[in-house]
Amino acid sequence: MEHDLARAPRLTESAGAVFAVLAEAGSATRPQLASLAGLSKPTVSAAVAELESVRLAAHSGTASSGTGRSAAVYRLGPAAGAVLAVDLGPSLTRVRACALDGTLLAEATGSRAGAADVVHEALDALPAGAPLRTIVLAVGDVTAREKEGAGMRPATAKAGPVFDAVAVALPPGVPVHLENNVNCAALAELHEGAARGRDTFGYLRIGIGIGLGIVVGGRVLRGANGAAGELARLPYPWDEGREPRHEALEEYIGSRSLLRRAAQAWPATDGPCPGTAEQLFALAGEGRVAACAVVDRHAVDVGRLAAAVTAVLDPGLIVLGGSTGAYPQLLRGVRAELARLSWPTEVVSSTLGDLGTVVGAARLAVSRGVQTVTQAAGTKD
Repeated sequence: MEHDLARAPRLTESAGAVFAVLAEAGSATRPQLASLAGLSKPTVSAAVAELESVRLAAHSGTASSGTGRSAAVYRLGPAAGAVLAVDLGPSLTRVRACALDGTLLAEATGSRAGAADVVHEALDALPAGAPLRTIVLAVGDVTAREKEGAGMRPATAKAGPVFDAVAVALPPGVPVHLENNVNCAALAELHEGAARGRDTFGYLRIGIGIGLGIVVGGRVLRGANGAAGELARLPYPWDEGREPRHEALEEYIGSRSLLRRAAQAWPATDGPCPGTAEQLFALAGEGRVAACAVVDRHAVDVGRLAAAVTAVLDPGLIVLGGSTGAYPQLLRGVRAELARLSWPTEVVSSTLGDLGTVVGAARLAVSRGVQTVTQAAGTKD
């Protein structure tokens, strides 16, 4: 389905401000918009009329005030458009399309190999003619600007091929922003997950790979090269007579090695060895001795990684996520090892699970979509 990719109309500064607060609120009366935007009621009335004239705002009913009077309620109009968030995960691709007030319009999930088809499925479900304001791609990699200055792309071969396959499927002319998948998940935990109400914390993802989303003062810390939190690059092993290997820590703690260790330690008397992390943790939850031993050892390893994070950041809170990190069976062991090696730090499991990355990417996409509408605002009235 084709989508209108026309530029947003040029707005006065007051109309841009009202649009931004209306997108945040979802719906509001003019007095509410005046209070939220810090503008006078006459200015807001003029701004709303301006937004209505270009279909960026629309009347959506009335609301009664405490005095018995009715006030018109406004919401975003059909020209406000939509945004697309794409999580290019290690095995699955998840896509969400949202309106600029955050309302979910469409979603699709499929294999990593079929990422382009998943994107097309979500785009086809959007309302016809909806302007697409921005696209956020969440990738399991550091993002770097291309040498010719033509945009961003994954910095290594980890996400390059799937990014290239999806890039050709995206509608032309729409701004595309790349963000690290762990940073997106941290953003989701900050606003909608286990870290709500906390403006400083670390989101520690343990799965096929490992990574850290760092939030300080309510903002994701990306670093000078966009590589803050790339725990795979921590030197490992670090011991006398042993040479650290490139990304060896990720290889050791990642879920593939976890399953290999389970296979090596699994007694024949315990039946078939689990072939997935889900099966392993399910058996541990049943109290199976061999599974519990493997999971407990994994918890110690994750606890030591958490201690390294705490030594550098002192975050106060660590949220455990990822395809193995989010299992609650790890909490007791991680907390104990962290307490043994470092100072008191709260450790909790992610409440968003596998959806964290696409939820955070959608939130980022909505924010950037609103910016595309308001950034061309003129001089203040």
